[in-house]
Amino acid sequence: MADPLKRRDEEMAALEEVFRYAERYLGALAESPVLPGGATHLGTSLPEGGNGAVAALTELIASAGAATRSSGPRFFHFVTGGTTPAALGADWLTSLLDQNSFSWVSSPLGSELEDVAIRWLLELFDLPESWGGVLTTGATMANFVGLGAGRRWWAQEHGVDVDEQGFAGLPAVPVLSTPYIHASALKALTMLGIGRGSVQIAEADELARNLEALGGAPAIMIGNAGEVNAGYFDPISPLADLAEEHGAWLHVDGAFGLFARLAPETFELSAGVERARSVIADGHKWLNVPYDCGFAFVRDRSALPKTFGLAAAYLPDDERPNYGYSSPEASRRARALAVWATLRAYGRAGYREMVERHLALAQRLGRRVEAEAQLELLAPVGLNIVCFRFRPPGFDEPALDLLNSALGEDVLADGRVFVGTTRYDNKVAFRPAIVNWRTTERDVDLLVDVVLELGARRAAAVD
Repeated sequence: MADPLKRRDEEMAALEEVFRYAERYLGALAESPVLPGGATHLGTSLPEGGNGAVAALTELIASAGAATRSSGPRFFHFVTGGTTPAALGADWLTSLLDQNSFSWVSSPLGSELEDVAIRWLLELFDLPESWGGVLTTGATMANFVGLGAGRRWWAQEHGVDVDEQGFAGLPAVPVLSTPYIHASALKALTMLGIGRGSVQIAEADELARNLEALGGAPAIMIGNAGEVNAGYFDPISPLADLAEEHGAWLHVDGAFGLFARLAPETFELSAGVERARSVIADGHKWLNVPYDCGFAFVRDRSALPKTFGLAAAYLPDDERPNYGYSSPEASRRARALAVWATLRAYGRAGYREMVERHLALAQRLGRRVEAEAQLELLAPVGLNIVCFRFRPPGFDEPALDLLNSALGEDVLADGRVFVGTTRYDNKVAFRPAIVNWRTTERDVDLLVDVVLELGARRAAAVD
């Protein structure tokens, strides 16, 4: 095949090929196995001559059956949302328009929509409208942004511009958190040069003692809104009190827990978030926009361009929205199109209704677990995660761990539902998270049925 310029007549045919597959995929998604199996046959050597756009896409689609149905209603792993119809359409449009949402000059549309999307998200989460923010690839980079702004503040308290001069001559950065700190925040601290080993871990009621031991030195404190095993929350308001009393930077990791602010029954879990200096969340979780998307919000909107700014003779220098100067990446997909579209399509009320429906589904799942003699609920259901294990009679604790680990592999291989295992209270457990807009009562009931069915089979095999 020749230079794509000579085959440009394939463009619409290529899109039509994908559209036809989309009709089949979406039509079967609700009932499809989450892990359908099948193998890909794409790993050949690089061809010298290509086979054209339509042929290549036909080959790719033939292997798409091996993809996990992570956009479907029974994918309960990793706190992964689906993609609303509005977000899906907007994401296709994003690829079509292919904007670099770096600056107003490179994409007025992407820049303006990101400006609106950030403002709408602040309203959605009931955060002060004076705050600034930026869209990122996900929670890891959102934590990187918020903690990067905190690092800059910390160094300024020592009279140093760390982004200009580096860490030379500065002491170690004290970072304090509860045991709920997420691995993505630790990774962000590593990338920032602060180091994951710098974190002082203590229970929330002990953090005051740690701050006092610093003798008034500036510190960064991380509050966690939605712990990944059971959905627990740090007491954010008391942490905000401590931060204000000791002059610390409070960063809140609300990757999915920030959405608790949408429902009246869970709003109090995140009370005090509005008093933090930086807050983050994921878009590809409860907002149900495509991978990848996250948000970082900061109280001082000027902190982001000071931390992530860049300059060159050919780059624009004006007061219009230029989000490449406020984020780690200069090359930026226009994620704002999907965020704007889904918020415009469903509004605050639509998202509140969805979150409340998911909270009710989590409670339903918790009740089903408690009603089954061979299942054990390991933690109260406070938000959207249900932490439980299979517990038939006759197995001691080590045997239960082995049984649930093996059962976890069985569930994934079975493919009807998709849920991962974790360790909670030193026990191997399941921790399904309900965040997909498609998920219904039938889906969470099936999860229990599958665990019981496969668990009985696995326990009998052990006996």
